[in-house]
Amino acid sequence: MYHQFKELADVDITTQPMEIGPTCHYVMGGVEVDADTAATATVPGLYAAGEVSGGMHGSNRLGGNSLSDLLVFGKRAGEFAARYVDELGRTRPVVSRSDVEAATEAALAPLQRPEGENPYDVWHDLQTVMQDLVGIIRRKGELEESLGRLAKLKERIAGVGATGGRRYNPGWHLALDLRNMVLVSECTAKAALEREESRGGHTREDFPQMSAEWRKTNLVCSVDGHGDVELTRKPVPTMRPDLLGLFETSELAKYMTEGELA
Repeated sequence: MYHQFKELADVDITTQPMEIGPTCHYVMGGVEVDADTAATATVPGLYAAGEVSGGMHGSNRLGGNSLSDLLVFGKRAGEFAARYVDELGRTRPVVSRSDVEAATEAALAPLQRPEGENPYDVWHDLQTVMQDLVGIIRRKGELEESLGRLAKLKERIAGVGATGGRRYNPGWHLALDLRNMVLVSECTAKAALEREESRGGHTREDFPQMSAEWRKTNLVCSVDGHGDVELTRKPVPTMRPDLLGLFETSELAKYMTEGELA
């Protein structure tokens, strides 16, 4: 830590004050996958492993547990992805030319708008919205406000531009990344507004207690054809009694209400 502050900020933390703040370390959610094969639920041929396929650790993740996530589910994803390809035989999926051309046009669009808004300005405003309104302690009014501001940011993202060419152009890369950043932000805010309880890393000041009913529900976000986020509820499978018995009561108390434990 001393080395990082000295090298990156020219601050000697042994003699000078350092500025610190909360940041996003882990997203407790991700791509919906089959537990055994790591195949994604909606895109045939796409396999996911690691933190992007969140769900293994529930509402909280202990430090270091992502390594087991990578090893176990990385192995599964690799094996079943190879099996998927082998079973295709000569019948391989083909991407339509029109889809490729549309994706190319969308990717190059910021470079054709050199007078467009600076993507770093939009990025900064997106950070501010999420930091101020969808932070550690969440409230209904702030979450509703964040969704309104995110909608306006989506409009601005459509008009960002980048100067320079295609060769290592961070501004261009950010202009493309912003589309996904705002979608993930909208998913986070909508799910946080919907989940009226506090659990793990999700804290609602207006709903400070865990809910036995909410423990049985996952929130799944998807994007419709217009780029809008849709939120649906999906029941969480009931854990088998023999697996539940492997946990100590003190550990279960972190994730289950007193009524459930009884």
